[in-house]
Amino acid sequence: MIIEKNMKTNIQFVQMPTSETMKIYVQERLDKLFKKYDWIIRADVFFKKENDPKGKGKICDVELSLPGPKIYATSNAEKFEMAFKETLNDLEKQLKKRKQEMKPYI
Repeated sequence: MIIEKNMKTNIQFVQMPTSETMKIYVQERLDKLFKKYDWIIRADVFFKKENDPKGKGKICDVELSLPGPKIYATSNAEKFEMAFKETLNDLEKQLKKRKQEMKPYI
């Protein structure tokens, strides 16, 4: 019998309308990350809009709860998809580093 535990995901759109398409996109990407790093407990994702004359201003913050200190990353891009992708890349680098630090204890 295989028991599959699901990572809890909280996706919030701060002072802006909720996008179901974006929620699905984020959930799919986080599910892949969770399969790779099954010790992630929870993901909190925040999307915010900021008035930026340079054209950016789509901000994505992600905080992952896992054993030890939480991991946090944020990105600012022209589109929310790009901001989330950049944030996810940053998190993945931090997760790889954390996994290396954990190996001696496993």
